[in-house]
Amino acid sequence: MKKEKYQVELLAPAGSYESLMTAIDNGADAIYFGVGQINMRSQSAANFDLEDLKKIAKICQENNIKSYLTINTVLYDNDLKMMKQLIDTAKASKISAVIVSDMAAVQYAHSVKMPLHISTQLSISNVESVRFFAQYAQQIVLARELNIDMISKISQEIKKQNITNPDGNLIPIEAFAHGALCIGISGRCSMSLYNENSSANRGACRQMCRRKYKVTDLETNKEMVLDNEFVMSPKDICTIGFLKDFLAAGISSLKIEGRGRSPEYVATVIKAYRQAIDSINDGTYTLKKVLAWEKELGTVFNRGMSDGYYLGKPLHEWSASGNSQATEKKYFAGVVSHYFPKAKVAEIDLQAHDIKIDDKYSITGETTGVLFGKIKSIQLADESKTKEAKTDQIITIAVDQPVKKNDKLYIIKDRKIYD
Repeated sequence: MKKEKYQVELLAPAGSYESLMTAIDNGADAIYFGVGQINMRSQSAANFDLEDLKKIAKICQENNIKSYLTINTVLYDNDLKMMKQLIDTAKASKISAVIVSDMAAVQYAHSVKMPLHISTQLSISNVESVRFFAQYAQQIVLARELNIDMISKISQEIKKQNITNPDGNLIPIEAFAHGALCIGISGRCSMSLYNENSSANRGACRQMCRRKYKVTDLETNKEMVLDNEFVMSPKDICTIGFLKDFLAAGISSLKIEGRGRSPEYVATVIKAYRQAIDSINDGTYTLKKVLAWEKELGTVFNRGMSDGYYLGKPLHEWSASGNSQATEKKYFAGVVSHYFPKAKVAEIDLQAHDIKIDDKYSITGETTGVLFGKIKSIQLADESKTKEAKTDQIITIAVDQPVKKNDKLYIIKDRKIYD
């Protein structure tokens, strides 16, 4: 029996140039990013400026991947001028598409013939909504609340009813495959606005749901028995264990959440999902591989892993903490001051952390992305070798791939041992 091969886009978060290059290096087919204040990660990711659009588009074109600009917040009247400027500049810069949710942005992008994707914030949950927005959009991000059966039925109806986008193609559907799951409906939440006058729907979430809460009966003053105090903080989505079923449901684009997370997170997650997609397509996707990928995914930022809503189970898996449950943690150690390509060694100004032989490390930079390795040798400024180097020393270490001046060196430690 011929195995199904899936043409699926792996969509990576890019909150910085380091993450952008990392996504490219680890097999992403597209990246999404924000500029300024009218995107859903305006305060949690580094973001870019308007002037960065041409550079980002050029980098993506040179590496044969697509670039998507997020303009997906609620828009007020005073945002409309900025929205139009962003869309006009994105089009002139040859950004692949904009991701929008407000109808003002949908209509404007469509009117100037800028390719657009409908954001999850619009909670597209049925085929009639898909049909309506397919008039405008090249791609639709479905609501996060759907299960696999619901997604599959929408996908089947798209084919059956021949629902096409403005390019004349069957409308592709996109879904979140990995990353933070918000307790709000498709990311729409008013807790921050109500409590701190800081709207999550305008990219300024204060993460109120990630805090500790008690539930108390006001009549008896008795507290309810809870598994833990993080009663509104669900675990992250992880679909890698049922990715084959996820793709079979008709998903055309796998979106990885995490524009506010580190380049190491982007590298680890994109690499794992790239390998998983390729394994499904070449028939080597196995439980043994899934367990290895899940272990690797657990090393970077996460609040625990869950199936989200996709398998139709009641969502009772709350995270044990509002913070990361990663098994590893990185510590800034120093800065690259020079790289010697013939010797393949980097000169490091150790500024903040001691290092020793066999330490795991990562090196990040705007053009380098992120490189992982293990300290194999350490040489001091007097050319003597050592097994351990202290902060404030100038050292050289062997690095298999080129790095750049001012790239940052981090040491990666096991949290259980080191914290």
